[in-house]
Amino acid sequence: MAEPAGRLADRAVEARLARLDEVLAGLEATPGPALEAVRLLTEVYGEALARVLDHADEPLRERLADDELAGHLLVLHGIHPEPPERRAARAVEKLRPAVRERGGDLAWAGVDGQVARVRLSSGGGCGSGCGGGSSDVTEAVRAAVLAVAPELTGVETVQDERRAAPAFVPLTTIKRRAVSQEAR
Repeated sequence: MAEPAGRLADRAVEARLARLDEVLAGLEATPGPALEAVRLLTEVYGEALARVLDHADEPLRERLADDELAGHLLVLHGIHPEPPERRAARAVEKLRPAVRERGGDLAWAGVDGQVARVRLSSGGGCGSGCGGGSSDVTEAVRAAVLAVAPELTGVETVQDERRAAPAFVPLTTIKRRAVSQEAR
């Protein structure tokens, strides 16, 4: 889908954000008027964005919060309309299909203090792609949760306990034993 005139495509935004990270890292090494200008500009833009939210109806607030770039800006300025717990839970739900494709499952388990808790099970039949996959999944979950809810201080993975399947004894086996014992 083509972007309206004057708008940036997602890839262009990502490229600019990556370059911005590099430039800001350079500025942090040599604080001075440039770094102060960036801080002041960020504060003013944050206030402008907060005023936009003040005038927005609920559907628009939700659309802004759901937009990846706008949502990150709302988080950056501490004005996101959703609490961090809800944002983190939604991030976990977005990752769930990918975890299921790897034979596991992922579920939101809540927040304990400032730490997000997720339940991760590795599933039964591990084919190719297992092994170090669990740590990859854990890191992906951690990164996704903290990206949308940086107010949280960490992510704790709670492993599902493996329970032994109840022993199944076919009825025919029991009947054969009973018949065998009667024959004696």
